[in-house]
Amino acid sequence: MSATTTPTSTTPEVEDHGLLRFLTCGSVDDGKSTLIGRLLYDSKTILADTLSSIQKTSQKRGLESVDLSLLTDGLQAEREQGITIDVAYRYFSTGTRKYIIADAPGHEQYTRNMVTAASTANLAIILVDARRGVLTQTRRHSILAHLVGIPHLVVAINKMDLVDYSQEIFTRIMDDFLEFAAKRGIEDVHFIPLSALTGDMVVERGESLDWYQGPTLIEILEDAPLAHSEHTETFRFPVQYVCRPQDSANPALHDYRGFMGQVESGSIRTGDVVTVLPSGLSSTVKAVQLGGEEIGAAFTEQSVTLLLQDEIDVSRGDMIVQQDAAPQARKEIEAIICWFSEVPLDRARTFLIRHTSREVKARLTAITHKLDVNTLERLPAEKLQMNDIARVHFKLAQPVFADPYAANRSTGAFIVIDESNNNTVGAGMIQ
Repeated sequence: MSATTTPTSTTPEVEDHGLLRFLTCGSVDDGKSTLIGRLLYDSKTILADTLSSIQKTSQKRGLESVDLSLLTDGLQAEREQGITIDVAYRYFSTGTRKYIIADAPGHEQYTRNMVTAASTANLAIILVDARRGVLTQTRRHSILAHLVGIPHLVVAINKMDLVDYSQEIFTRIMDDFLEFAAKRGIEDVHFIPLSALTGDMVVERGESLDWYQGPTLIEILEDAPLAHSEHTETFRFPVQYVCRPQDSANPALHDYRGFMGQVESGSIRTGDVVTVLPSGLSSTVKAVQLGGEEIGAAFTEQSVTLLLQDEIDVSRGDMIVQQDAAPQARKEIEAIICWFSEVPLDRARTFLIRHTSREVKARLTAITHKLDVNTLERLPAEKLQMNDIARVHFKLAQPVFADPYAANRSTGAFIVIDESNNNTVGAGMIQ
């Protein structure tokens, strides 16, 4: 009798494309809510009770199919009434990637909300209604996305079902946008025709846009580059907390001194030589720990603890960097700022600037110009009103260790805090 062997089934490994944060923006009634709903619905990430609820609501309204915009319209109603929500976030995943969608209000008076949503996004979907083409609001959203450093834009020409899926209309809108983008220095733009209502070219290709041979929207999102991958970034580690355990029962912990924080950019390994700012003293990384376990190396956006070979005085707000690759210490900064507060910005007051984990007092010394985000015209200004964007100069009481925003979005950004109430009143990008 011959022995038989049962073949073992192996599950093929699925490549993990990492987390993608992206922003959706568009004019009123461009179909943003329906598009987000379609992504959630077709990727099967809607909970059964939520789906049942919107099905019942759709039936009550006399609709033949599910109104996917209901997944987000409830939050939009709250936002419009000024109740609780400024930026709504949605989470979903596919087999190869996890996503965070930032859904910000599109009206001009909510510029500050869009800037907040865009600050961590690596891709922006600009919705265009195929019937209306490129509007002033389309241009404004694109300029803002470009201004805050979002490296990849997808222009989704929606509602193609209402223009008989016309290739001619799609091409005309694409040419209009490219002419505008060339004048504004906007690059890396991908165009896609779709219908969020019917689902064509969102997750499934559908049958009505056979003249379009490019990828679907979800395929574009699946293949979008990871954050921090556009160019090489050097190691930046702002110290958030110095860990000194006090455990008399464990003498081994008496000499433990760990520096905790998040790797804002680059990577670090045990044995690397680093410099601590502002002291300028150098040491070697003795250990890289995560949850108390030695991991040997840490990469961008990992929160870890670093142990150094030498006893160096390090405090919260200091920054650990690679030796000979330190950022510039700045006591004066020039920045593009978006003003959030209803109280105007003027030179009569001092503020706190929070840059990474460092907080310093600051005084506005000049407003170079205010920016018209619709035309990019530079206008003179003595004060900044809420939602204004301007180039300004601040003088700082202590230095911050900053890179230009174009080189590093983490160490090139800061927020402005009102000392009297601790409210965030502005956000800036260091030039």
